[in-house]
Amino acid sequence: MAYETKTRPSDDSVVEFLHAVEPARRREQGLELLDIFCAETGAQPRLWPPSLIGFGHLRYTYATGHSGEMGRVGFSPRKAALTLYGLTLYGSNADLLEELGKHRVGKGCLYINKLEDVDLDVLRHLIRRGWTDTETFVATHPNAIVEAVQPDGTVEDALRFAP
Repeated sequence: MAYETKTRPSDDSVVEFLHAVEPARRREQGLELLDIFCAETGAQPRLWPPSLIGFGHLRYTYATGHSGEMGRVGFSPRKAALTLYGLTLYGSNADLLEELGKHRVGKGCLYINKLEDVDLDVLRHLIRRGWTDTETFVATHPNAIVEAVQPDGTVEDALRFAP
């Protein structure tokens, strides 16, 4: 049985999703992050169900044939923490993280308890850098093919072809 990608962008309303987030403080922070990400990427947000708001769209295929899709950058206003994606892939951006403020990092996620804990100018810089950085993903996934997907579903370009 072939693996089927489960994470795909939907046409559901990002704003409606954010207005339903609880608690109210997390909802407000989600709306603030939406403004910041829109301003820094220049891209339209898409909801990647159930709770991720992504900007841009990448499709990747490993040499094994396993493939998936993801936003270039994004966030999720989770109850435990604001979770930001695509800004700290595999140890990238350590220089900016030193200046960011209170945060935690995972393999590819940045966790912030509240926006007041971080320097928003540094966060904006991280978003801009994450938005343009495809090399980190390619470097950490040898022989992967990474394609930028346009909103209409067409492939913009192959960022790296398998040798």
